[in-house]
Amino acid sequence: MIGIIDYGMGNLYSLSKALERLGYRYAFVTEAAQLASYDGLILPGVGAFGDAMHNIRQAGLEQPLREYAASRRPLLGICLGMQLLFSQSEEYGSHQGLDLLPGDVIRFSGGYKVPHMGWNQLTLHKDNHPLLQGVSSGDYVYFVHSYHVKPENPDHLFAVTDYHQDVTAIVGRGSVYGMQFHPEKSGETGMRLLGNFAQLCEGVLQ
Repeated sequence: MIGIIDYGMGNLYSLSKALERLGYRYAFVTEAAQLASYDGLILPGVGAFGDAMHNIRQAGLEQPLREYAASRRPLLGICLGMQLLFSQSEEYGSHQGLDLLPGDVIRFSGGYKVPHMGWNQLTLHKDNHPLLQGVSSGDYVYFVHSYHVKPENPDHLFAVTDYHQDVTAIVGRGSVYGMQFHPEKSGETGMRLLGNFAQLCEGVLQ
């Protein structure tokens, strides 16, 4: 059973429908007491970093999410949800994140179009990881974001995409993973990535 964290800022419909198509059971999670019931969690997100962390704190989920990650059960952040996994963001001020992965969230700059929006290719850095099984460099996924992550540790970088620079696309440390793009809107590649995560939750992939 996969829990989808509902803190008022996630694209829950398309993500839940994607899990249904893959044949996995899910439920929406709004309270800390519910977390222990799930084999894996997904933290989606659309909107501003500061607002998202405020909602997570108001729901009493901040420390329980850290404890869940420490239990070694899989946790996946998607889009803004991936950014929330990191230490801090400069979006509309300075905001502390969940700090499950060291690094900063910064705005694109350089005179090119922002947000980075549309289909773009992945370049894999760790193509032997179970999360990336069946995925190749050159596969396309769908991005919509104005801020991007600078991980502190290059070992946490699973894949990048090119948008006037190398842009973090997939990250991971232990059982904590993040995808800057929307796998639920990324066709066959996105569905494969979600399916791989679900299998990690089941303990099928090691």
